[in-house]
Amino acid sequence: MKRLLTLTAALMFIASGSFSSAAELKSGIEVGGKPGAYTVNDCTGPNAGKSLCYRCSYGGRPVVNIFAREMNGDVQELIAQIDAKVGENRDQKMAAFVVHLTDDADTSNAALKKIADSKKIKNTPLTNFEGEAGPSAYNISKDADITVLMWVKGEVKVNHAMKKSDLSKDTINKIVKDTSKILN
Repeated sequence: MKRLLTLTAALMFIASGSFSSAAELKSGIEVGGKPGAYTVNDCTGPNAGKSLCYRCSYGGRPVVNIFAREMNGDVQELIAQIDAKVGENRDQKMAAFVVHLTDDADTSNAALKKIADSKKIKNTPLTNFEGEAGPSAYNISKDADITVLMWVKGEVKVNHAMKKSDLSKDTINKIVKDTSKILN
């Protein structure tokens, strides 16, 4: 019985350590911060083929900005669900854009176009940023595979940062639910 209690305590300690390490990952502008201007290459949006600042274009609207180092299946599912949420909230002028952090813009451009087609992304421009570090003022952690920022009226209300292994169906649901913090 004593061994069982010791083993249970050890497993709980290990599990809490893995949860806290995911929770401790910090990346991007902190809640309450002001997102600054930065330029991306639009690959699939209304300005495809051009460089622009979507943060500037969207102004004070409610915005979801997803930074991703890889465009794996879970990231694509997150994008698809955010895209649907943007479509549902057109009346509130909700907007979103995805930024693929890459050192190979040409390969990224082709991949993002395929993703937009296969996932039927209609409301969310898929863009890339040349340089895996991302825009310097945004403080994207090299340890974060995905950083999701949500802001409205120029103030960050939500910040999620995670490794790709932490992006699960439950995490995606939580992120999508958090859009309520930028909507009326």
